[in-house]
Amino acid sequence: MMILVDTTVWIDFFAARSLPHVVALETIIKRRENICICGIILAEVLQGIRQDREFRKTRNLFNTLILLPMPYTVFLRSVDIYRKLRKIGITIRKPLDCMIASVAIENDIPLLHNDKDFQPIERRCGLKVLSLTEKR
Repeated sequence: MMILVDTTVWIDFFAARSLPHVVALETIIKRRENICICGIILAEVLQGIRQDREFRKTRNLFNTLILLPMPYTVFLRSVDIYRKLRKIGITIRKPLDCMIASVAIENDIPLLHNDKDFQPIERRCGLKVLSLTEKR
């Protein structure tokens, strides 16, 4: 199984927070499942690291993960997601989340996250989300 892991999960994972989505990621790692990221997640996580040593360590870890491509169709789908939700009165606070969701949808894989912006995308746009009860 392949799983796209969002920035929100990585931040809590590296901070060693004992939260359900972190426990799910730890279980995924132990099971040696295919963990994916995309360019946006890579950039968001690495940009937030202040210490050079932690930056190198995290970059090396991310080098071992599957980097999903972000072709033209991903960007168009992210625009469609944003516009579809906006038309019904739902504004996604961080449009980059539409791009991350679009990567998951394009690759037909679930997203593990801790961000409420993904909820309407799941409900109305076909995003598959990893249920935390599945991976505990």
